[in-house]
Amino acid sequence: MGKAFLKVASIYFTIGVLAGITMGIIHDFRLASVHAHINLLGWVSMAIFGLIYHFYPQAANTKLAKTHFWFYNIGLPVMMIGIATQVLTGSMAALPVAVIGSIVVVVGVICFTINLFKHVGKGTNVQSGNKFTV
Repeated sequence: MGKAFLKVASIYFTIGVLAGITMGIIHDFRLASVHAHINLLGWVSMAIFGLIYHFYPQAANTKLAKTHFWFYNIGLPVMMIGIATQVLTGSMAALPVAVIGSIVVVVGVICFTINLFKHVGKGTNVQSGNKFTV
């Protein structure tokens, strides 16, 4: 699960950087919020998820981790498309798309949080063999 999140994170990082450079070149910053969400929710958050799942494989090998992965990776592009469509068209018709995508992302984050509380800090970290208590 950690590798999958890190690979997807790198794709979002590339998209975020390209979006930022493109906005700067054409001097059109209407999609700045989409750019920020791609970088923070796509690149940063997914990279952190990936690292956590790498170092805590007992959390990575769960149904919650898989649910987290799919909800997050379905919800985020839906949310970005909805926000970008709203910004570019000025129409509120895409608002429901952005809201649905956002809700799906939130459900994924809730799965991640529950997973962490259930599996991280409970006994031995399989990767390093160290004992952790939280």
